[in-house]
Amino acid sequence: MVTAETAVVLPVLLLVLAGAVAAVTAVGGQLRCVDAAREAARAAARGESVAVVEAVVARAAPDGATSTVSRGAEDVAVTVTVTIAPVGALPLRFTVSATAVARQEPGPG
Repeated sequence: MVTAETAVVLPVLLLVLAGAVAAVTAVGGQLRCVDAAREAARAAARGESVAVVEAVVARAAPDGATSTVSRGAEDVAVTVTVTIAPVGALPLRFTVSATAVARQEPGPG
């Protein structure tokens, strides 16, 4: 009798485990995007080139992340976006993004 109940519950337990792994992966990707956006915004605020800012994002963000840099009169904003596939066998995908804004530092010119 216990074996039949275990056979019924086991697929549900595996589904819950897959959901937990997916949630942890998505949150981890979100946190890496936040960190990458902050670092890139600080670099852009210092006056670094777009290539340097993109290199900062590539180093800090998850693989496959894209970034956009927009400069205003006083501020610079960097948005980092990535699509995450947490569980390889399931067709489950999350798109996470983060935006950071920093005030441009005064410089020559």
